Amino acid sequence: MKQRLLHYQVAVRALCEFTAKVGDLDLRFTPSPTAQEGMSGHAIVVARRGPGYHAELPLSGEYQGLQVRGRADGFDPDYNRLEEIKTHRGDIARIPENHRLLHWAQAKVYGWLLCQERGLREINLAVVYFNVLSQHETAFHESCTAEELRVFFELQCSRFIAWAEQQRDHRRARNQALERLRFPHAQFRSGQRQLAESVYRAARDGHSLMAQATTGIGKTLGTLFPQLKAFPEQQLDRLFFLTAKTPGRRLALDALATLRSQETAMPLRVLEHVARDKACEHPDKACHGDSCPLAKGFYDRLPAARQAALERQWLSQDSVREAALAHRVCPYYLSQELCRWADVVVCDYNYYFDMGGLLYGLTLLNEWRVTLLVDEAHNLIERARSMYTAELDQASFNALRLIAPAVLKAPLERVNRHWQQLQQDQEAAYQVYPAAPDLFIMALQKAVSSLTDHLTDQPTGNDAELLHFYLNAMLFCRLAEAFGAHSLFDIKRNEEHGGRSLSTLCIRNIVPAPFLAPRFDAAHSSTLFSATLSPAHYYADLLGLPPNTPWIDVESPFSATQLQVQAVSNLSTRYVHRDYSLAPIAALMARQFAARPGNYLAFFSSYAYLRLALETFSEAHPQVPVWEQSRQMDESQRQQFLERFSSGGQGIGFAVLGGAFGEGIDLPGDRLIGAFIATLGLPQINPVNEEIKQRMQVMFGSGYDYTYLYPGLQKVVQAAGRVIRTQQDQGVVYLIDDRFNQPAIRRLLPTWWQVDRCRLPLLSAPL
Repeated sequence: MKQRLLHYQVAVRALCEFTAKVGDLDLRFTPSPTAQEGMSGHAIVVARRGPGYHAELPLSGEYQGLQVRGRADGFDPDYNRLEEIKTHRGDIARIPENHRLLHWAQAKVYGWLLCQERGLREINLAVVYFNVLSQHETAFHESCTAEELRVFFELQCSRFIAWAEQQRDHRRARNQALERLRFPHAQFRSGQRQLAESVYRAARDGHSLMAQATTGIGKTLGTLFPQLKAFPEQQLDRLFFLTAKTPGRRLALDALATLRSQETAMPLRVLEHVARDKACEHPDKACHGDSCPLAKGFYDRLPAARQAALERQWLSQDSVREAALAHRVCPYYLSQELCRWADVVVCDYNYYFDMGGLLYGLTLLNEWRVTLLVDEAHNLIERARSMYTAELDQASFNALRLIAPAVLKAPLERVNRHWQQLQQDQEAAYQVYPAAPDLFIMALQKAVSSLTDHLTDQPTGNDAELLHFYLNAMLFCRLAEAFGAHSLFDIKRNEEHGGRSLSTLCIRNIVPAPFLAPRFDAAHSSTLFSATLSPAHYYADLLGLPPNTPWIDVESPFSATQLQVQAVSNLSTRYVHRDYSLAPIAALMARQFAARPGNYLAFFSSYAYLRLALETFSEAHPQVPVWEQSRQMDESQRQQFLERFSSGGQGIGFAVLGGAFGEGIDLPGDRLIGAFIATLGLPQINPVNEEIKQRMQVMFGSGYDYTYLYPGLQKVVQAAGRVIRTQQDQGVVYLIDDRFNQPAIRRLLPTWWQVDRCRLPLLSAPL
């Protein structure tokens, strides 16, 4: 056969997963070794081999232009034996047959690559299973001739090569289309060209960028367009558009749809990857073939489903679901597979930044050149902190001890004894320690090990509380191993229950930088953008961005004449002055409403303050329609709240600053004409935040600013940004607190604002 010039690279593991996976999707909870245990297990096996043993042996070969590469686990020239090492827990008989077939496929591909490289006529293959608990090896052997392995290798390649040719052709067509891509509007908005040029340079030069750009500039389109234009020249593989909330995902998809509309069949694969609970068709069933019909034979039907889905190019949640159900496979796990083949993936932050982030793992495995767009990046600090924080609640733990199987009683009791000792030694209700105590962590690790054994032996029929504690405890142990100045270990003693106090143990991440930095390093370029990314050093320090990451403040498309900003100079909203502030704030709101009737938002620092302000206002001005944000509103209730802001409507919505209505909502025109912000947005002063302030002072020399001021002002600017959404909007914002007139705070407000002082009459009490 004439050799085809394919020029396509694939990793051995990716090749075999594509060609050799068969049977059911089976996600029954059976503990598997952690990444650290896997690496340790490999190291133990290698250490047991002779001095001439070659570990992590790089191998590569080619078939009809398809280059296959990877690292074989080990080769022993004395025995002419190539080994594929796999770590496991529990009974080896529980390793599914389709997993074993996949392991042998990898061993045989590596076997051929080694025979080809060294001119071997035959070779001994071994798949070695290493039990990380007993440290026992179980090896399965097979002797193969080079000819047998060549045939097997070429069979796998032939199964993949047609697909690879499609991918090569798709990539070529995609890059040609992106070279033709034009900005979809007649001209850029003010500042949008500056943003686009900066993003393109970052993608071209392979560096990170922070871009502060006000809402309404068209940030989503202004970042997506230049990133896609950089694909052909930079030979980029993937673009990950990472969002904090659903509205950001929708905006990205709308912008991508606009760009793709330039060609009838734009060869750009766009995937919307959503959480499993949003994609699951059978939430009452478990993820395995004996329970869920969409898991039965999943890998047998996956090739056709994958082909059909990718032919659609536009892979929204609905599109993926249609393709999945047409081929009777799980929509969520089809979407996971499509992450390997899409050009653009739009999804939540955690799929790249979390400890087990799918996209980050795929990037490393396949050595992709990826570029990141991080939407509303001011949210990443708190989201990342939560990703690398673990908490253990004693009330839940005690409830678990009552229902735990007998085999777990002793290890859980050992944890309980050490926990009780910590509690007895603690003098204050809240206390921070230099690190999690070794004895407690050792007891917890032993409990995790016992739980692992139990779940391995009995993977079904376990209480949800048991699984929940197991996952929390595993994360707690992992974070204890990685503990450093970036985190706190604290114990909070709760109120007494039945005469006994209970506590909560927490490894609390406060600086996610050490965890996020490797993820930024793995990307060719990263652009973080938001209306509030100031000051630059605050975000760079906490997020672990590369040194000297450029920061730009994009020119606003709005003028100061569009937004009247009034800073009240003679009223305090501090907690001690809260009662005195209510009547003047109500009078101010009524006066503004009377001068210009319409829709307004009023923001307060807490639900309690909101409720007092609402009662005061309604009692004094019952003729003005009002509606309020309540605790734990569901999606439909939030939508009802927003629907009150209708065009031509009148009234005031009362909301909490930093809540669901402080950012990410779009109320253009007369749907919203003003906002009253009766707070600086400073986080609550409490023992946790005071500890964070001390640590920030030690690490960055700006404890108060990093803990209170910067996060607070970010919420204020975001809330004010709801008022002006287009270049035709006109509105007013009242910043209600005397501290808004301090120079240090004024410097953190948007540069395009013109802030005027105002004084309220009839002040209830002196400051």
